Amino acid sequence: MAKADSSPLTESQREIMEIVWERGEVTVSEVRDALAKQRELARNTVQTMIVRLEEKGWLKHREQGRTFVYSAKRPRTVSLGAKVSQMVDRLFAGSPEELVTALLDYRDISPEEIERIRAMIDKAETKQKRNSK
Repeated sequence: MAKADSSPLTESQREIMEIVWERGEVTVSEVRDALAKQRELARNTVQTMIVRLEEKGWLKHREQGRTFVYSAKRPRTVSLGAKVSQMVDRLFAGSPEELVTALLDYRDISPEEIERIRAMIDKAETKQKRNSK
């Protein structure tokens, strides 16, 4: 079994994973055809990238005849979390508080969004208290 890699996906890897998350299951040819809408890639290039994603623990496959059918092994939220963490480190010197400040100061946030964010913070505080016991 491949060991899960916690590093953020590259842009090309993320493109492939978005196709997989959207469709549920894909073959190498289906991914290549979907990517061909933006740029032409050789089938072997796409296959190599998919194999690497499987080695890193992002994908799994099943065999259907002689064809490998790939599906996501990890949800989209894992990728987003790693990307946000990388962004906080790079753009906000590792400070989640600075990220939130930037959101509040430079983006219009609706009262409904504020309530949902407040509820998320309350939930995180409760979870943190529970885990510290």
